[in-house]
Amino acid sequence: MNILPYKAEHMEALRMQRGQMYCLPYVTPEYAKALESTYAFTAMEGDQVVAIGGITELWENRGLAWTFIDRRAGKHFVALHKAVSKFLEDCPLRRIEAETPCEFEQGHRWLKMLGFKLEAPRMEAFRVDGGDAALYARVKHD
Repeated sequence: MNILPYKAEHMEALRMQRGQMYCLPYVTPEYAKALESTYAFTAMEGDQVVAIGGITELWENRGLAWTFIDRRAGKHFVALHKAVSKFLEDCPLRRIEAETPCEFEQGHRWLKMLGFKLEAPRMEAFRVDGGDAALYARVKHD
């Protein structure tokens, strides 16, 4: 698996997984461009975009992690998990937050595998579409 700097055109190549389809109407070309940041990556297998993700810095030492995963990523998930784990370890931010839809069990499972801890099991109307989400955080302790 190759990890490259994220570019907005990678979003166009992604075939979003079912659990994230609620985001699709809100992922405009402008939004895709805005995600190009210091802490953003694309995971590629050959010429296929497997996932894109990153961390949006909220303020010093705090960021919000985000990912969009391709529906064909299943067979690449072990390699993707290792790459994302390394990305999180290398990130200089002390606190990284992530959210997942309350009913999306795969999201909960993966966040826990990545070392995130559940802080808020239900944040009402948190998602872009008005749905509820759970908040996880991963904090680096000295």
